[in-house]
Amino acid sequence: MVTAAVTRPTNRGTSDQAALDPNLGGHRGRLLAGMAAALVEKGYGGVTIADIARHARVSKRTFYEHFADKQECFLAVYATASDRLLELVGEAARPELDWVEQVRAAVNAYLSALQNEPALTRTMLLELQSAGPEALRLRRRGQQDFAALLLDRVAQGVRERPGARPISPAMATAVIGGLNELVLEAVEDGRADRLTDLGGVATDFVRAVLLSQSE
Repeated sequence: MVTAAVTRPTNRGTSDQAALDPNLGGHRGRLLAGMAAALVEKGYGGVTIADIARHARVSKRTFYEHFADKQECFLAVYATASDRLLELVGEAARPELDWVEQVRAAVNAYLSALQNEPALTRTMLLELQSAGPEALRLRRRGQQDFAALLLDRVAQGVRERPGARPISPAMATAVIGGLNELVLEAVEDGRADRLTDLGGVATDFVRAVLLSQSE
């Protein structure tokens, strides 16, 4: 799945941290936030270690105590944000909700999180390939995690609805891929700040797929 936003450092003296990981602080958290700010400022190709350290308000030596290079830092931002996004979506799709409401809540949580930092969302989505094959493998892992969450929630619904059928792992992957394409198209069109507008069509898409599997 695509990544979500990380809060950028401010000019105040307080320490910032990755917004999608509330337990992450200290120098590592500041460096992740610094990387996020540098990405928005210059794009992945233009970011230097000095840029990240400047935004994080730490020394270059401190950077190298945590990361080998800017690629490793970028991948850490992506992984941290993706993991937190998965957590937010899982929390929104509460098991006690009707399955249709679970779908709606999960989609809205996902789109809202991405929309919170539209500039960073756009930068990371469009420049992911610049970070090399490891970044693409990490993206695939994120998609697999979201597909696994979908499979789990559908399986729960099947147990509660006699006659309903589960979906295959391949179908779950296809659903997640479809949602990703909707988001990517909106971002490419300059609508990263209006992603929640996709809530209706995205929910209808997921519902249509799940209902077709139950017929």
